[in-house]
Amino acid sequence: MSATAGQADGVRSLADRFGFEPNMVVMEMGYDDDVDEDLRDALTERVGELVDEDTDEVVDAVLLWYRDGDGDLFELLTDALGPLADSGVVWLLTPKAGRDGHVEPSEVSESAPTAGLQQTSTVNAGKDWTAARLVSPRGAKKK
Repeated sequence: MSATAGQADGVRSLADRFGFEPNMVVMEMGYDDDVDEDLRDALTERVGELVDEDTDEVVDAVLLWYRDGDGDLFELLTDALGPLADSGVVWLLTPKAGRDGHVEPSEVSESAPTAGLQQTSTVNAGKDWTAARLVSPRGAKKK
């Protein structure tokens, strides 16, 4: 039985922090040239290619890159829910405080519940990004 050096040291990979498993279908929204490529590489290494928002597939997770000025967060979250499996999760990635495009936490805390989502945790998603894990509340039914 062997483990990678990171696992042996108790350090979790970026893909582990997101809870992604091999062969999960992950849709990416909001991609631009400022995204964290190391994070994308770690995630695609784990799950394979990310699908874009034009997919017809039901997805296990959505990776939504969002910056101040990217449009209405509520609408983007609602769009993310369309192809999402009932047990799926939305990972909302926003620039950290002090970075260009930083999003105030109050915008997330107001938009997510209105879209039918609740925030369960946040993770450090790289040098410039924070990720908030958003899920449908238990017992909530999709319309």
